[in-house]
Parts: sequence; structure tokens; C-alpha cells
Amino acid sequence: MKRKPKAYLVLPDKVCYNGWVFKLLKYLKPYWWQVLILLASVALQTWSTLQLPALMSEIVNKGIVTGDTADIWSTGGLMLVWVALSVVGAVLSSFFSSRVGTAVARDMRTDLYEKILSFSFAEIDKFSTASLITRTTNDVIQVQQTMVMILSMLLRAPMMAITAIFQAIATAPNMTWIIALAVVVVLALVILILAIVMPKFKIFQQLLDKITLLTRENLTGLRVIRAFNNEKLEKRKFEAANSEITGVYLFINKVMALTSPLIMFVFNGTTLLCIWVGISLMQEDISYLGDMMAFMQYAIQVIMSFLFLTVLFVILPRANVSASRINTILHTRPKVIWPKKTVGTPEKTSSVEFKKVSFAYAGAEVNALENISFKAVAGETVAFIGSTGSGKSTLVNLVPRLYDATAGTVLVDGLDVKAYEKDDLMRRLGYVPQRAVLFSGNVKSNITFGNLTATPSEIEQAAKISQAKEFIEKLEEQYNSHIAQGGTNVSGGQKQRLSIARAVAKNPEIYIFDDSFSALDLKTDAKLRRELKTITKNAVVLIVAQRVSTIKDADQIIVLDEGRVVGKGKHSELLETCAVYREIVQSQFSDQEYQAEVKAAKKEQKDA
Repeated sequence: MKRKPKAYLVLPDKVCYNGWVFKLLKYLKPYWWQVLILLASVALQTWSTLQLPALMSEIVNKGIVTGDTADIWSTGGLMLVWVALSVVGAVLSSFFSSRVGTAVARDMRTDLYEKILSFSFAEIDKFSTASLITRTTNDVIQVQQTMVMILSMLLRAPMMAITAIFQAIATAPNMTWIIALAVVVVLALVILILAIVMPKFKIFQQLLDKITLLTRENLTGLRVIRAFNNEKLEKRKFEAANSEITGVYLFINKVMALTSPLIMFVFNGTTLLCIWVGISLMQEDISYLGDMMAFMQYAIQVIMSFLFLTVLFVILPRANVSASRINTILHTRPKVIWPKKTVGTPEKTSSVEFKKVSFAYAGAEVNALENISFKAVAGETVAFIGSTGSGKSTLVNLVPRLYDATAGTVLVDGLDVKAYEKDDLMRRLGYVPQRAVLFSGNVKSNITFGNLTATPSEIEQAAKISQAKEFIEKLEEQYNSHIAQGGTNVSGGQKQRLSIARAVAKNPEIYIFDDSFSALDLKTDAKLRRELKTITKNAVVLIVAQRVSTIKDADQIIVLDEGRVVGKGKHSELLETCAVYREIVQSQFSDQEYQAEVKAAKKEQKDA
């Protein structure tokens, strides 16, 4: 089956089965021909099954009562034909309902994945990673299972029930009140069960998010948990959440457990009522025996149809909750909107400029950045330094539009970043995040992640510049050596160097290093920066750093404090003019080294 893109399942937050079915039919549009075959097979199965009671009535009334053996054989043979057709219809309907349901789930997962990839950090923060994982896995499975049941039951059960009711009326009109009574009782039970369990399904999904969050948090923070010997604390937190979700699930199951016996009570009561009324009528006319038997089978088909619908209606609320959560993701409009084409013409000379830029995180009372202005042109290195939480990483994250500025303008090559088509902007940037991220694969695949066409010599050059070549060549398979998910089989410094190599291999116009040298020793740091200078002569380099030694040679250093620029200039200038910068330098240098730095700065200023 070829997938047609962007077919969304839309479910309302509240239970509304008519609207749900309508939108479901729209969602099934790419598979319309398979749905038509499914409808035809369901109709064949239903019609074939409902021929059997009438034929059985004919065998009793014409064959057994009159002793006509030939009629029994001929009618029995016709019944076998209808049974065979019913089996064919059942097999076809099961096959196509499973096929279409699976295809819908596949499309849904793909659409969810694509949508999540389009999210900015603002949307990721809003939903949480744990919730996005649950929605992409568990919620999709819930909807898929219900989809298969809908396609196999929701079509067959009403068709069977309606046709059986008409057949029952035609066969024994004076007994049809029995079916009406049974239907009313079944509907009352369904409504009662839905009213009880529907709110619990929503709570269950939220608790499932919580379990996923705790599991992910504990697994990723296992080293810290063990280092602080807090396994018991985390175990208690997990057990509390686990007990809570277990309690909700047990309540749901207890209510569900009542469904089957109650329906069976209605089913058996209907059968006994049919026999009691039928026997009373047979006292007047013995030929009513065949009609009574046929009516009983029609009544059974009606009750069974409602039993199937009951099972579906019990499952549907949970699927409705899951589909509503999926729908929320699919119809969330990302705050970062990319134009289809770059609007305007970027300048040929590379540059990054901030014009009175401010930024606030969603729900924050104060700005993380306030009125930031600076410009960096090709060949320049601009560094950002400041205390923890001063907004350094937030600032550089605005360049690749991981967030959008809430005020002011961020320009790349003289053009507002919001005017760029996504690929056009990203090909200009080489971004190394604060936390080095590696993907499962090998060394080569991680280095070429941003440039899939990189040649072996380019890969080796990138490794050399990032100071990764030495340790790579010591690996058994060198560039083909395996990298585990998250880079768990290499050290923090090695991950950082491979992340830098990935950016270098891309050969961008603008390099962004977000505290990307923190895991490197001073000697490696110095070598790496020296090598970088050889390839960044015509590029803009933005460096976020904590160590003064990493940025002291930058063309421009911007000092941040609580989201504001409190100093701007070279190392020597800032030592004289910026108190915050002096405090940072003093905290990292010995008194003797600090005095030497101040003396050198004064000399440089005098010479200038």
C-alpha cells in the first residue's frame, strides 16, 4: 500500500461518536477501495448469516412437520452454500479491517514523528518528552486496536441488527417486543458503564505519562542516583506512581468485568422469554414452532450485535482519549514557522547581528534576554561569558531558531532569520550544542550527520581539527567503529570532539559553539582553537564558554549578567571597564596570574 501523506485522525476532546465517525471516514479516504471491499464483504457475511434462520424455519415447518425428506436435503444444501459465503465474507472483512487499521496506525506514527520534528523547543517543553513518547507509542496502539474493531464490528453489527430486526418482524411480529425490551436494557447498561469509566480513562493516560517520565528520568540519571545512594528514594517515588495507576486500572477492569455477565444475563433472559412466549403461541398453532426457532435466532443475532457494539463502546472512550491526545499534537501550530521560500536576498558576506533582541520563556515573569545588540562579521570570533543562568545559551539558540525572539530582530547575512526557508538557513550554520549528542551508528555516520556527501579526506580533516583523530585511529575499526545510542561507549571529551567534528565537516559560514569545550583539557582546548582558526578565516564564530582561557583571544567578548549586556570588548578592555568580567577572571586565575593579566592588558591598551 502506498501511503498518502498528511491524513490526520481527528477526535474531539469529548465523546461525540457521530463527529468521530465522520472524521474517521475522511481519514480512511486514501484507502477507499479497500474500505469498499470491506463493506461488500461485511454485507455478504451479514446477508448470508441471516438466511440461515429462515431456511431452518422452512426445514422445521415443511420438512420435519410434514416428513418431506427431499425438502430437508435441498434446504440443508442451500444452507451450506450460505455458510460458505458467510465464511468468505468474514475472512475478507477481517483481512481488510486489519490491513487498513495497520496502515492508519503507520500513517499516524509517521505524521506524529514529522510533527514532533517540526516543533521548536517551546513545544517540546510544553508537552514534555515523556508525554510525546507515550502519545507516539501507547496512544497510537490504542487507536489502532479500536480502528480494527471499528472496521470489523461497527459496520457489521448495525447491519446485522437492523436486518435481523426486520426479518424477526416479518417472521413473528407478535414477539418483536422482546427484542425491543432487550435493546433498551442493553443500551441502558452501556450508557451507565460509559458514564463510570470515561473519566478514569483520561486519568489513566495522564498517569501513564507520569510513569514514562519517571522511568526515563531514572534511567538517564542512573549515575547520579547511584552516586548519591538514592535508589530507595526513587523506588518509593516510582512505587507511589505505579500504585496510583494500578488502582485506576483495577477500577476500570472491575467495571469492565461487570459488562460480560450483565450482557449474558440479558442474552439468556431474552432466549428464555422467546421460548416461553413461543410455546404459548404453539398451543394455538404447532406450525409456529419453525417461526419461533427462526425468531430466536434473529433475536440472538440482534443481542450479539449489541454485545459487539457494547464491547466497542467500552473501548471507544479510551481510544477517544488517546486520539484526542494525538490530535492535540497534530494540530499544535509550532511557534517557529518557516516560510516555503527565503524572502529577500542574503548578503554575500557572512554575518550575525542582534538588534535590540529580548526573549522570555513561556510562562516566565521576566525576560531571559533583554535588549541585546551586537554584530559579528566573517573572520571574527565573538564570545559570550557570564554566570550560570545569564542567558548565554539562550542567546545563541535564537540564531538557528530553536526559539524565536519575543522582541527585536536576529539577522543572518543581513536577513531576518524569520525570512529564511529552513534548509537555506541551516546549511549556513554549524551548531555544536551544550550537551554533546551522538546517534547510534559509527564514527563516520556521526561526523557526516550534517554533510552526508563528505569525502573520506574531509572526514579525516574534520577529525584532525576537532582533535578527535588521535583517539579515533586507536579504535579497532577506526571510522567504522560502533557508537552506541547517546554515545554511551565513549567519554564526555570524545563525544564533545566528535560533535565539533560534525560541525566542521559541514563547512558552514557560521559556527556556533555552545560551551562545547568544557570537557576538554586546557592543552586540547588550545590545540583545537588553533586548528579552528585555519578554517574560520571567512566564517563567523560564536562561542559560549565558562573558561576565560577559551575566549580571551576572541575579537569581541560580550559579558552577560541576568540576560543583559554588561560589558563588550576585547579581553584587555574588559579587564579595565567591566567589573563582572574582572570577577570572572579573578575566580579562575591565581592572584599572580590575575596581576599578570591586568599588567598585560594595560600594556596592550597603551600600545593601542
